[in-house]
Amino acid sequence: MADGLRAPARALNYRQGVLLVLLAGTCWSMMGLGIRLMLEATVWQILFYRSLALVPFLFVVIVIRSGGQPFAVIRSAGMSAVSGGLALVAAFAGGIFAIQSTSVANAMLLFAAAPFFAALLGWVLLGEVVRRTTWIAIAVALVGIVVMVRGSVAVGHWLGDAMALLSGFGFAVFTIALRSNRSQDMLPAVFLSGVFAVVIAGVVCLVSEISFAVPTRDVAIALGLGVFQLGAGLTIFTVGSKVVPAAELALLSMTEVLLGPFWVWLFLGETPAVATMIGGAVLLSAIGGNAASGLTRRPGPIGLH
Repeated sequence: MADGLRAPARALNYRQGVLLVLLAGTCWSMMGLGIRLMLEATVWQILFYRSLALVPFLFVVIVIRSGGQPFAVIRSAGMSAVSGGLALVAAFAGGIFAIQSTSVANAMLLFAAAPFFAALLGWVLLGEVVRRTTWIAIAVALVGIVVMVRGSVAVGHWLGDAMALLSGFGFAVFTIALRSNRSQDMLPAVFLSGVFAVVIAGVVCLVSEISFAVPTRDVAIALGLGVFQLGAGLTIFTVGSKVVPAAELALLSMTEVLLGPFWVWLFLGETPAVATMIGGAVLLSAIGGNAASGLTRRPGPIGLH
């Protein structure tokens, strides 16, 4: 992977892009577990410290990929990077709030609205043709996720649900921003999202008189999420986005939805219901089926910049 990131001239094909996006979703799936393991940190505290780790990590990645010219790459990404970065801040904040306010499974259901948003925005704004197989896979995936969480939709948690939906929409807008400027290296969009998140979360904490003093354990987990769960995942996803259409990007990354409840069960003993396991199998079938059907295509490679 490191060689691929350091070799600007290397071409990436669709198959490799699919694998990268699946891996990115796996990284993101650790968020629910990380947040559950925290003791006291609130949404804005978590966002602040997680982004504080994300920014230097991504800056180093951009320095490596740009051959030592990070600021030129950041400037060349243009307004697409700014809009994508702001969309990610909304996705970050909404996702953290949702996981703290409702069940992990229920939050994941609403995160999974991202493929619908991405498919529609990609079709309307970018003119990307959504394959019939992908539409079918999105529908099947939704059925699977509904089965997974049908018993966990909690009455009274509407605000957490709304924030999860906002997170899905923000991620879809970020996906469209990547696809709209795929001739450029769009890692600056992720870098800027971290910068924006540090500033916004810091200002909110100051204005709301929320202390930056949180348990060391919470800070350590947040910093770890910033590097490994978010930074690595978004770096891999951004590279993969060069060759995978918007609707498929959001769908394939739904491995996050599948694995999120699994990690919580494995490490915290929250045993998933039978419906969750059945729905997860349906979701996995949709993701695998779409990936397999796409692998039969032979789109031309796109060089990494």
